[in-house]
Amino acid sequence: MLQSTEVSPLIRLNTIGYLPDSPKRASVAGKFSRFAVVRVRDGKTVYEGEAAETITNADTDEQITIADFSALKTPGEYRLEIPDIGFSPPFRIGTDVYDFPFYTIMKGMYLWRCGTAVSGKHNGDTFAHEACHTEDAYLDYVGGGHVRRDATGGWHDAGDYNKYVVNAGVTVGVMLRAWEDFGTRLRRVRLDIPESGGKLPDYLAEIKWEIDWLLKMQAEDGSVYHKISTRQFGPFIPPEQEKEPRFYAGWSTAATADFVAMTAGFARAVRPYDASTAKRCLQAARKSWEFLQRHPEDHKSDTRGLITGGYQTDDPDDRLWAVAELWETTGDPALLKNLEERIRAQGARIDHDFDWANVRNLGMITYLLSRRGGKDSALVNQVKTNLIATAERIVQTARSHGYARPLGDAYYWGCNGSVARQAVVLHAAYRVTKKPEYLNAMLDALNHLFGRNFYGRSFVTGLGYQPPMRPHDRRSGGDKVDAPWPGYLVGGSHPGARNWHDVQDDYRTNEIAINWNAALIYALAAFVQAK
Repeated sequence: MLQSTEVSPLIRLNTIGYLPDSPKRASVAGKFSRFAVVRVRDGKTVYEGEAAETITNADTDEQITIADFSALKTPGEYRLEIPDIGFSPPFRIGTDVYDFPFYTIMKGMYLWRCGTAVSGKHNGDTFAHEACHTEDAYLDYVGGGHVRRDATGGWHDAGDYNKYVVNAGVTVGVMLRAWEDFGTRLRRVRLDIPESGGKLPDYLAEIKWEIDWLLKMQAEDGSVYHKISTRQFGPFIPPEQEKEPRFYAGWSTAATADFVAMTAGFARAVRPYDASTAKRCLQAARKSWEFLQRHPEDHKSDTRGLITGGYQTDDPDDRLWAVAELWETTGDPALLKNLEERIRAQGARIDHDFDWANVRNLGMITYLLSRRGGKDSALVNQVKTNLIATAERIVQTARSHGYARPLGDAYYWGCNGSVARQAVVLHAAYRVTKKPEYLNAMLDALNHLFGRNFYGRSFVTGLGYQPPMRPHDRRSGGDKVDAPWPGYLVGGSHPGARNWHDVQDDYRTNEIAINWNAALIYALAAFVQAK
């Protein structure tokens, strides 16, 4: 028995915990032959095992030895003990290990709300701000003069306080995909938000806060303004103290198409609970789709004068996703024909990695998993084949990596969000094959983000072992609470595996963003119990 319970930085595992029947592995940056699992409560050894394998991990330049304790299924709190190396951080085994993380990260979305006062507690601290940005926004940059048009509400986008339609696209899209796939359990989750106990399940009520803002971004002709923004990024102050004027940026076809997809998808989700909101959203989606039909060109937003997030992207993938969601909601055969033409034109591809600049996967998965009739069976099979091939690639990538990272050695701005977003593809493949390897790779993503990584730390504020303390987040940097606002996935290492810095100014690795949180929400939703 080791004499000290000090945590060894060489033992890296999921510091949140593991489901009883799931694989359980730790990556150890060192050699050993045997290990034990000890119960935290009394120090009793409950499992002993031998080193499973050693992997040369090129991206971190380490020799990684694997400790596999999958056979341990008894709920409880434990540590790994490895002679001459030390103890791991504590972790739990239990069916509900992901319930509190899901709750916390969804509360993070609530705490991102703009235009209203918010307040939430975490680990004894209160995180709150007053109503902010109540003058959103002015039309100076879209030809309307210095006249205010209501654009209040929605979520702050990231570490800054601006609001961007295109990044809302992949965020809401992934969250609605989670509702499609896991709604039976998500409708039981109580988030303790102002709308709790109302006619909508809390999960949909939180999305509606963003949808209500998005509806204000639609112009009279059906085009959709690209963003709401200050002229440049503001200082690290609470949001209610940011008094700089905020402006609309010109419309873009990508924003308009994403708007169609979000409002059509939300109409479908909310229809059983709120028929009037569903009708309003579908009408808005149709209006913007008609605008896109009149404007087939790829039109970028004119953002001159607004030196904040660009989110400029080509629109073929956005249009594909738009028509997929509108068809799934309405069943219109003309829309199905349009969708299938776009799928063929884009090669029926399923990408292993996607984000705001490429939302094709969301449309492809909606098409593949739809129960509506009339689909081209040969095209469906082509999409299915490509989906499975992509999922297999992700699984093999995780298996060959020393930390089972499903994204392998790809490191870039926001890559932690992409690690989590692998779950969208993997679960779609699981839906059509029922292969448990795909669920296990989804868990590999969660394991990595919560501590099975080069740093041995959680990448989510307020959760797990040694979580980020100085995220690039204007609320965390501008308030008087010592702890950062909880429930946010930071961007992660960039440009290499050893290049994450828990430093506020390092926005390239330590910023937070709604699209990364949404990806983690999806990955967690697959395993929430929500009793």
